[in-house]
Amino acid sequence: MTIQENIQDFRQRLQGSNCQLIAVSKTHPVELIMEAYEGGQRAFGENKAQEMKDKQPQLPADVEWHMIGHLQTNKVKYIAPFVHLIQSVDSLRLLQEIDKQAQKHHRVIDCLLQFYIAEEETKFGLDLEEARQILRSEEFSNLKNVRICGVMGVATFTQDEEHLQREFSRLRGYFEALKSEFYPELAFFKEISMGMSSDYQLAIAEGSTMIRVGSAIFGNRNYAVSQ
Repeated sequence: MTIQENIQDFRQRLQGSNCQLIAVSKTHPVELIMEAYEGGQRAFGENKAQEMKDKQPQLPADVEWHMIGHLQTNKVKYIAPFVHLIQSVDSLRLLQEIDKQAQKHHRVIDCLLQFYIAEEETKFGLDLEEARQILRSEEFSNLKNVRICGVMGVATFTQDEEHLQREFSRLRGYFEALKSEFYPELAFFKEISMGMSSDYQLAIAEGSTMIRVGSAIFGNRNYAVSQ
């Protein structure tokens, strides 16, 4: 199947659900992203700020760029003018830098809090108490140019469906806890970003509102592109 056919296939599968497809374009060239765009896809996920910055001017202005990888504070400035959603916020310090850079561009940047739900030690993220401490803090209340819209998590890379289900359920529980405690009346706090090419169906069943799909759309990554 072509990239456009893959996009159409996912759009049909997601029809009637409350779930958005984020096409993970990291390491893929602009030409392939354009194929997905021509198939109707608008939301794309990148995991490196520099790569996103380089691609952004080469693609149509209505592309929604999602930062899904670990973001260093010194790289925020590269994407602050245009990024649609930063899904990988894992510290107050990073939020403060996003706020500072967003202010320079007279915009509010939407963010998700990234939670650590996997058993792999390489994954970044917060635990529930750390997230609560951020949201309760005076420092956070002073930030006017960021908006927390939900949560994100990366599950363990495993074929064990019960294991994945537990991790997705845990993230949904974190979302519900923060929603009731901090955002009960605010409609914008609504996103649960979880699920990738191999496990998105389980994630949707557990309440995902955004799935991050790369290889099932673009095929295997070409790592040489990002060198």
